[in-house]
Amino acid sequence: METYLSTETAAAYLGIKERKLYELVANGAVPCSKVTGKWLFPRAALDRWIEAGLAHPDGFVPLAPPAIIGGSHDPLLEWAVRRSACGLALLSEGSTAGLDRLGRNEIAMAAIHVHGAGADQHADEDANIAAVKAQARLTDAVVIAFARREQGLLTQAGNPLALTTLGDVATRQARLGVRQGGAGAQLLLDRLAAESGLAREAFNRVGEPFATGQDLAFAIRAGEIDCGIASRAVAAAHGLGFVPLAAERFDLVMRRRIYFEPAAQTLLALMREPEFHRHAALLTGYDISEAGTVRFNR
Repeated sequence: METYLSTETAAAYLGIKERKLYELVANGAVPCSKVTGKWLFPRAALDRWIEAGLAHPDGFVPLAPPAIIGGSHDPLLEWAVRRSACGLALLSEGSTAGLDRLGRNEIAMAAIHVHGAGADQHADEDANIAAVKAQARLTDAVVIAFARREQGLLTQAGNPLALTTLGDVATRQARLGVRQGGAGAQLLLDRLAAESGLAREAFNRVGEPFATGQDLAFAIRAGEIDCGIASRAVAAAHGLGFVPLAAERFDLVMRRRIYFEPAAQTLLALMREPEFHRHAALLTGYDISEAGTVRFNR
């Protein structure tokens, strides 16, 4: 499926004649960009443009999604949900799966930490926002900062293989546990491997993908694998070695109407309390100085 449409394909996509599309372009009424003399129309932007003009009958109320936070797992978020008694459940399937479910209105929020392939540090800073912008269905999304956290290589206690880089993991053929496709940790692994010039085949990948960092940590403790990517907090909770590789943003994404609901406000209120800061320090590896702030309002 093409990401950018020509005038001809965009007109066909919208079901209008090219002449009418040119009129809309001339009036600045349709999202488009001129590149080397030709008009290009981002498919996702056209979808948002159409959805923004939806007519709602009087009394129309959008269907409320299930009270679930999907996306990525995080120990501090798990504690905050439980401690705040906000009534939200957790469904940890990975960042990309969470955004997809949010777009389908199957969950109330998505917890995400996305890494773009080949992204530099500055671009990675806004990778979560870019991922939300790419979701055509999320025309009313709000991105709330939860934490910056350390991600890195979890190893067996004491790091007996002396692993300090992904290159070490490859050259020493350490048994590497991986995450499912679309999980933030897997996206980070893929990006760092590409930056280091390491092909997928360079690693000794063992077993099926692990659903969460916690599952990966249990496998390391059980001696089933030697290492894998997860957060410092997960490593500390399981008494494992940790080699920092990146600092990342871990954000909450929701629709604007959900932001004002009692469940979301209850969770956000806890994030402003001293006990939230104390628990983050106890878990280690978090910077929550921006917790609860709005990073993006679509």
